Amino acid sequence: MYDIVKDYYGKQLQGSADLKTTACCDTSQVPGWLKPLLARIHPEVLNRYYGCGLVCPPLLAGCRILDLGCGSGRDVYALAQLAGPTGSVVGVDMTAEQLAIAEGHRGWHAEQFGFDNVRFLNGYIERLHELDLGPESFDVIVSNCVVNLSPDKPAVLAGVHRLLKPGGEFYFSDVYADRRVPEAVRNDPVLYGECLGGALYWNDFLRLSRQAGFADPRLLTDQPLAVTDAELAARVGSIRFWSATYRLFRIDALEDACEDHGQAVIYRGTVSDQPLRFDLDKHHAIATGRVFPVCGNTFRMLHDSRFAPHFDFIGDGSRHFGLFTGCGGSVPFDTGPAVVAPAASGGCC
Repeated sequence: MYDIVKDYYGKQLQGSADLKTTACCDTSQVPGWLKPLLARIHPEVLNRYYGCGLVCPPLLAGCRILDLGCGSGRDVYALAQLAGPTGSVVGVDMTAEQLAIAEGHRGWHAEQFGFDNVRFLNGYIERLHELDLGPESFDVIVSNCVVNLSPDKPAVLAGVHRLLKPGGEFYFSDVYADRRVPEAVRNDPVLYGECLGGALYWNDFLRLSRQAGFADPRLLTDQPLAVTDAELAARVGSIRFWSATYRLFRIDALEDACEDHGQAVIYRGTVSDQPLRFDLDKHHAIATGRVFPVCGNTFRMLHDSRFAPHFDFIGDGSRHFGLFTGCGGSVPFDTGPAVVAPAASGGCC
């Protein structure tokens, strides 16, 4: 699988237009606040972008950030601007051709930004322990449509947990399926390279996350993917795929369910570009100035992370009132049109 991925992303694909699905983000759908950052990134770096989502969470100034599967460095150079001169970004990738582009334009970006706070490492995201990366040394770890390409996803999640500081966040976009992908799809080199063959069944992803120590994965956004190549669509059959963005916090006190402890938070409206509400995840849009009841896990995600200064907190968690209503086990993604339509459009931003 390593050889397949290296060949596909290092030699077969020469640009985003060569992809055969709608996984790659359409720049026209990028949020307005991100467009000035992308405008300062070298065109060759942008052209070799193969991500499936947006991996720039808020409040990154001064943070130490790790990008798993950084490719040509688009996200690294966007994150570098958000981290600023007091922060840093490390990109890890196993494809030499992609890293050559990323490193080759490092000086150009340093001139654009006025500082150089990035570093690129050649390595495997399943073997992060082999790299020069200290345990509990990153505030935020990101990844953009890469975990699905890994043949050892549990090792990736375990490595992420090891490298995050307590209260740190794994914020990443990837591709998921509505069922376990059959062997014929998994072993198809093109489908694997297009991020479909290695896609996890969404419920298996939740299980693996919890086993790695991330007790309560939170879904932020999702969008159905279309297989725009008719031949590949026939091979995929009725399987449905989504690109989705999750955030996983390394907080040891999290419970395995949404428990009601009578707690609440009040958002101060002080996170940049989010003056009216703060979106923790798909189901928690917290309006500014309003008392917002939360489960114990949501309370801790805000209280024990870099978001704490932007909230007021109510309740000490000493009482328990049972489960929050609406915490079911159904498919979490929005349903959409069949993914085999040959002319569907749109990205996942």
